[in-house]
Amino acid sequence: MKLSIALGSAAILALAASTAPAQSPSAGGGPGRSAFAERRMQALLKDITLTAAQQAKIDSIRARYAAQLPAFTPGTRPDSATRVKMREVFRQQDDEIRGVLTADQQKTWDKNIAEMRARRPGGQ
Repeated sequence: MKLSIALGSAAILALAASTAPAQSPSAGGGPGRSAFAERRMQALLKDITLTAAQQAKIDSIRARYAAQLPAFTPGTRPDSATRVKMREVFRQQDDEIRGVLTADQQKTWDKNIAEMRARRPGGQ
């Protein structure tokens, strides 16, 4: 009986420990920043199937640019200078990621970019 309780407890602890990193923001990313960047990337890659090699390249590009993003507080609208910096970093990242895609994937990417910009206040 004690053995089964110990095994059950160990399994629960292992499960809890394995899900904790997925819930915390990325190192240096600041609260909310990694969640915003992830939602943004999912929208841009909608209807695009990547190869493993493409995914690895894109992950590398995203990691490099993540360090350049300014921090902001979730629930608080970033000031205009922060928004300008974020757009600049994302545009550079987007251009580099687009270069990893095939011609057909680039057409879908461009459509997704246009849709995202149309939804943004100011439509830029």
